[in-house]
Amino acid sequence: MAARRPHATAPIQASFASFGVNAALIRALAREGVEAPFPIQAATLPDSLAGRDVLGRGRTGSGKTYAFVLPVLDRLAASASPRRPGRPRALILAPTRELATQITASIRPLADALSLRTLTIFGGVSPAGQIRELRAGVDIVVACPGRLDDHVRSGHVRLDAVEVTVLDEADHMADLGFLPVVRRLLTLTPRGGQRLLFSATLDAAVDALVRQFLVDPVVHSVDSSLSPVAKMTHHVLHVDRLDRLPVLVDLVAAPGRTLVFTRTKRGAKMLARRLCAAGVPATELHGDLAQNARTRNLLAFSEGTARTLVATDIAARGIHVDDVTLVVHADPPVEHKAYLHRSGRTARAGAEGTVVTLMTDDQVADVRDLVRKAGIAPTTTRLRSGDPLLARIAPGQRSFVAPSPEPQTAAEPTARTRTRRPTQPSQSRGSRGWSGSGLPAVATDRGGADGRAGAGRAGAASGRGSAGGTRAGAGSARGGAAAAPSSAAAFSGRARVGTRHGGR
Repeated sequence: MAARRPHATAPIQASFASFGVNAALIRALAREGVEAPFPIQAATLPDSLAGRDVLGRGRTGSGKTYAFVLPVLDRLAASASPRRPGRPRALILAPTRELATQITASIRPLADALSLRTLTIFGGVSPAGQIRELRAGVDIVVACPGRLDDHVRSGHVRLDAVEVTVLDEADHMADLGFLPVVRRLLTLTPRGGQRLLFSATLDAAVDALVRQFLVDPVVHSVDSSLSPVAKMTHHVLHVDRLDRLPVLVDLVAAPGRTLVFTRTKRGAKMLARRLCAAGVPATELHGDLAQNARTRNLLAFSEGTARTLVATDIAARGIHVDDVTLVVHADPPVEHKAYLHRSGRTARAGAEGTVVTLMTDDQVADVRDLVRKAGIAPTTTRLRSGDPLLARIAPGQRSFVAPSPEPQTAAEPTARTRTRRPTQPSQSRGSRGWSGSGLPAVATDRGGADGRAGAGRAGAASGRGSAGGTRAGAGSARGGAAAAPSSAAAFSGRARVGTRHGGR
């Protein structure tokens, strides 16, 4: 196989029409508010539209999705091959359910303009609907490797008619251990088919995949994964452990959407509850949630019913919600790539954004090493809760909601908004995780984010370092303060994730 060779980047000022993109696609893009290509799109489209294998690298938020969606749709629109049951003509592989869903959201309005059918395949849901649609015939399958492999083994889908294959976030697939099944799926696609691989980083595992499956690929590296985003501002706030939660509450109570990252699923769950108990509508996203709950919570965040999403690294890649103004690393990540991908949820598509890392005394050395490897030069400040700098980092009037006895829904918010100073919840001294905060333990009931009863009997939840909940479903903190019923992750409703520029 010939060695990969770099290719000159096309002029950023080029238009979709100048590349020969299908006119119906250009009109559909205009309806989505997309008028001109981003740099990685302008760089890769001449080769991908010409049928070349392409290896594209660009940091998160750089517009990789349309860079492969457009050549896939353009090729299928020009192809004379008929749609056949169980034999898709294009395959897009993604590492997570959320990313697969958002790729489909970007494709669907464009595919509809060309009368092409798209199907999303992932686990965590019943396979019956997917099998039914495969039998009816689809043009494009957007899939997570595991569930697609199940359908292949059971004979519900064959990949021998695939004309173009895309691997998105290939480095993340490698991190998650998906490469063996990805290799197995790729060997089932025709050798002469076009293959496009997009990744934020190109490490050894991705390179092995490229050498095995891409033929004389053209490499387009628009920017390094370590390149700083010009409109992204980074802060490290050195805080006492007791001040972590009050500082976080102050930040997320500001106007706009905030994405908060924790290291553990339990930490995300408990922190979302504590933010709700402090009057900040929050929801959660992590691997312990059923798929319908994950979808519902992400939609609530997209719509704005829950203006804060507390998530594990499951949301670090592929999640695009418009206008995320602030990303907070409540728990600093272990390695620098995770920092970059988490931070990339803001300052997308040319927008501005702010990234804040909360750092305690025992994390100083680790955080310094983290930002050095990430190529970031943050502003580091030691502060306490109530510091005026917090209002400059996250400007705007703080607002809180009164506790509600019933969970809110995205479609019908019930909370009454009021303005007051940030609460000053205490934390148990020595508590290391967010589940150890000294806030009141908050009860949940059936109908919460995961569709199950909350932690503890009768839905009562309790955190380490705080008094446990009672069987009646009410919690109490040290000192006997009553807990408010949680609205964490209990939002629902219909909304489009990544409206207008979603997936760019």
